[in-house]
Amino acid sequence: MSISWNSIEGAIELGLLYALMALGVYITFRILDFPDLTVDGSFTTGGAIAAVMISNDFSPWLACLAAMAGGMVAGACTGLLHTKGKINGLLSGILMMIALYSINMRILGAPNKSIMGMDNPFSGEHVMVLIIIVVLVFKIMLDLFMKTDVGLALRATGDNKRMIRSFGANTDVTTIVGVSLSNGLVALSGAFIAQQSGFADITMGIGMIVIGLASVIIGEAILGARTVFWATLAAIVGSIIYRIVVALALQVEWFDTSDLKLITAVIVIIALVFPTMQRSMKQRSLARKRTEELMRSGGHQAKGGM
Repeated sequence: MSISWNSIEGAIELGLLYALMALGVYITFRILDFPDLTVDGSFTTGGAIAAVMISNDFSPWLACLAAMAGGMVAGACTGLLHTKGKINGLLSGILMMIALYSINMRILGAPNKSIMGMDNPFSGEHVMVLIIIVVLVFKIMLDLFMKTDVGLALRATGDNKRMIRSFGANTDVTTIVGVSLSNGLVALSGAFIAQQSGFADITMGIGMIVIGLASVIIGEAILGARTVFWATLAAIVGSIIYRIVVALALQVEWFDTSDLKLITAVIVIIALVFPTMQRSMKQRSLARKRTEELMRSGGHQAKGGM
């Protein structure tokens, strides 16, 4: 298995672009505790809006902002279905994901749209530096947002919805804001990926939720999630590590590119099972030590009684 620096560099670049999507997944799954499957649709929405606007000679940055706005609208619809329509959170995301498939097809006008050769931020030099700056800016903005009154209400809603309601907060609004912001970041990631790859495809969002979850779980397993700062950093690091692991796995001769979903599933399973096994082993070790201490203290008492 020969590993080239170009493949690793490409994996890091992709990991950074997908990191915005991982930050979006972190908001819904970790902060709000909301199982949002809209991600698979809103990712494509972002890519579709960006590709159509760029192909019509709009500024790539304006296209990215429009893509983010489109993702936020999709997320707001999911939030409204859940809060006002009283539809189960998981089902709300599934319904919106299904609806977005047709909407995305309408936006694209075809199963895919090429923007190859058109000017975008990823066609010049120093691409890696630009991506790092963009990701860090959004990370810092998210960290600061979570310290505002709205951000604190958002975090409290995920921790204990009933308690935050007792303080007069509107949990419906915070849920809608959180899901909307999450899908806005996901759509922005989709817009960047479309520009980096040179095309948008109707199927480009399939499995994004699993990739996002894998990134968050891997990052938390390595860095932990003690504070929002560390949790958002963990999502970014996890996204990069996930892409590197996939790149290395695809270098193995008996793996094909069609095995990417299988590799993703295996990575997620390992990331989920490993922390649980660690905790279990630690608890067994503590229990064993406690038992030995009790046996020794019992032995000493027996000798003293004699």
